[in-house]
Amino acid sequence: MNTPSPQGGTLDVLLGEYPHTRPLRDGTIPVEGVECRFLSASPLHSAFPRMVGGLEFDVCEMPVATYLLAREAGVPVTLLPVVLIGASHHHSLTRLPDGPELDPRRLAGRRIGVRSYGQTTGLWVRGILREDYGVEASDVTWVTTEDAHVASYVNPPNVERSASGGVAALLRAGDVDAAVLGPRAIGVQGVPLVPVIKDAEAAAEAWMERHGTVPANHLLVVRDDVLRTRPDAVTALYRALARSIDETADERDLATPAGRAVTAGWSDPLDRCLEIAARYALEQGLVRTPVDLARIHQDTAFLGG
Repeated sequence: MNTPSPQGGTLDVLLGEYPHTRPLRDGTIPVEGVECRFLSASPLHSAFPRMVGGLEFDVCEMPVATYLLAREAGVPVTLLPVVLIGASHHHSLTRLPDGPELDPRRLAGRRIGVRSYGQTTGLWVRGILREDYGVEASDVTWVTTEDAHVASYVNPPNVERSASGGVAALLRAGDVDAAVLGPRAIGVQGVPLVPVIKDAEAAAEAWMERHGTVPANHLLVVRDDVLRTRPDAVTALYRALARSIDETADERDLATPAGRAVTAGWSDPLDRCLEIAARYALEQGLVRTPVDLARIHQDTAFLGG
C-alpha cells in the first residue's frame, strides 16, 4: 500500500484517455501549483482493483459500482463530483443476431453473461430490468468471467464464475442466453450483437426523461490521506479537470447521452444518478446497507460546488 504523498510532492493521477482529459495530459490546461504525473492503464479496468486493493494512485478514475463496493468495504477513498464517462444502457443487454429473440419481461430463469457482478454496466442493466420489465436480479443466473474489483466482495448465490475467455465467448458457446456489454465493448467482440430490448434507444430516452439524469459509468476518487494532507492540490486538479471538460464541450455530441454525461460539479442530475445507482446496488445485493449520499456531499464541500 502506498504511503501518503509528501506535502507539495507529485500527484499520481490515473485517468482514461478522453478528449476532456487530453488538455491536462498535454499541459494545455495546467494544474495550478501542482506537479501531476498522469498515468495510464491498458485495459483501463485493470487499474481499478489496484486502486481499491493497494491505493496505488493518489487520484483515480473509478466505476460507480466499484466505488460503492469500495466504500462499503472501508477503502479510504473519497468521491469527487466528476463524471468521466456515462451512457444509456438499454442497449447493453445483447444477444447473438441469429439467436432466438428474447422478451426482456421473460428473462426469469435465464442465464446472462456479465464481466463481473460488480461491473457498473451490469448494475444499470439489472436496475433497468427490475424497474422497466419486472425482472429481479435474483430471478436470473449471472455468469461472470471476472471477479469484482473489491476482493472482499462475495457474490450472491445466483452468480456463477465461468472459465471461458470473455462474455461474448459465453454467448457463442451457448452457455448464456444474453450478455451485458458496456458501450465501448459491444463493437469489439468479433461478432455482431443486437440489443435484447427492442427500440432500446427510445426506451433509454424514456428512462432518462423520467429520472432527469444519464447513467454515469466512471467517476473520480481521491485517497483520503492525500485529501487530508493536500486539499489545495486536490482542489487545483479538480478545477483544472472541470475547466478541461468545459473547454472540450465541442468535441462531445451533446445530443447523445454519452456527450451529456460528462460533467464536473454537484448538480441535480448527478445527485439523481447517484441516488438511483445506490438504490439499485442495495436492491441487487451489491451493497448491504443504504448509501449515505449526504455524507458523500459533505466530504467534498471544500470544493465549493
